[in-house]
Amino acid sequence: KIAVIGAGGVGGYFGGRLAQAGADVTFIARGEHLRAMRERGLRVEAADGPFSIAPVRATDDPATVGAVDLALLTVKTYALSEALERMRPLVGPSTAVLTLQNGVEAPDLAAAAFGAERVLAGIAYCEVAIKAPGVIYQGTPLARIVFGELDGSVTPRAQAVADALTSAGIDTTLSTNVLGALWSKCCFICAMSGVTTLTRQPLGPLLADDESRELLRTVMSETHAVGLAKGVRFDADPVAGGLEMAARFPYGAKSSMLRDLERGGRLEVEALNGAVVRLGRRLGVPTPANQAIYAALRFFQPAADQRPSTGAGAPPA
Repeated sequence: KIAVIGAGGVGGYFGGRLAQAGADVTFIARGEHLRAMRERGLRVEAADGPFSIAPVRATDDPATVGAVDLALLTVKTYALSEALERMRPLVGPSTAVLTLQNGVEAPDLAAAAFGAERVLAGIAYCEVAIKAPGVIYQGTPLARIVFGELDGSVTPRAQAVADALTSAGIDTTLSTNVLGALWSKCCFICAMSGVTTLTRQPLGPLLADDESRELLRTVMSETHAVGLAKGVRFDADPVAGGLEMAARFPYGAKSSMLRDLERGGRLEVEALNGAVVRLGRRLGVPTPANQAIYAALRFFQPAADQRPSTGAGAPPA
């Protein structure tokens, strides 16, 4: 029994794949998207061909669902605190909560809410979005989940989740160092999202300019240093790997955060560069490049999304 908390791009795609494979999936959604799903079902315009789930189980009231075996937590980071409170009726003694947010803070926040023993940390690699209410669009064939237990062990419940995802045709890796994978992705996405959004430029021009390329490298290096200070084990150099990955992107590639800024949407800067700044201050690691990005982009988010500054002269968060 699976609940998908947040039926946007990530939740709609992966939840749709699970439902298509016959799993018992309920989507927790709201607004026009929920209404469309109730009326017409869920349509996924996947890269390998569209499919529909109709009828689809969808509700805005988790209490009507009850405890589940797997809670797939796929909301954006700025909606995470509210989602953790709303999903409490879904979490029972044997529920596994799989976090798939950007950044590195979601597993700790879920552990604080439900206990670390219930949390699986994960990373989603995919380009998906809501195209219209009730419709999910996949932009590229990449659709992968890497996840694991916080302590790196391979448990029967983690293996069962991996088997369910794999049976649904999802490229799945059960990692023995998921925190290393989470921080490696964070190194890349803090640079990709932060620098493209700050400059309002796609990735190609940034890589072609020596100063901008160095800024990308510096943001990754600072994030790597904070992770090392926190005790994270990196299986490979995330800075070299991140720059190599960036070079494989199309010249005009934009980060999702830049696209959010362009359409006037909410930004995930608190969970990305903001998290690096907060953790860096706590651990005594300087993060001036991330701090500059964070300070500039805070002005482009609603006040409710901003966390209190922990800079000099400011009250602690």
